[in-house]
Amino acid sequence: MLYIVLAMIVVVVIAAAVVVYAAYPHRGEEVPTAPWLGKAMTRAVGRLPTITQEEGDRHREDQRG
Repeated sequence: MLYIVLAMIVVVVIAAAVVVYAAYPHRGEEVPTAPWLGKAMTRAVGRLPTITQEEGDRHREDQRG
């Protein structure tokens, strides 16, 4: 039972982080009560590999193909 509760807490924390990122740093705004959090999220996202629009389009065309 303890593992389920801990897993649910982790899931809720990750979901809250995604919502905060989508609401503020992704739009170019600061997080009102924790600007350090927005800066940390922006740095973390900057380090992750991303797919450009052209790469995504090319992948979809290859799948249809």
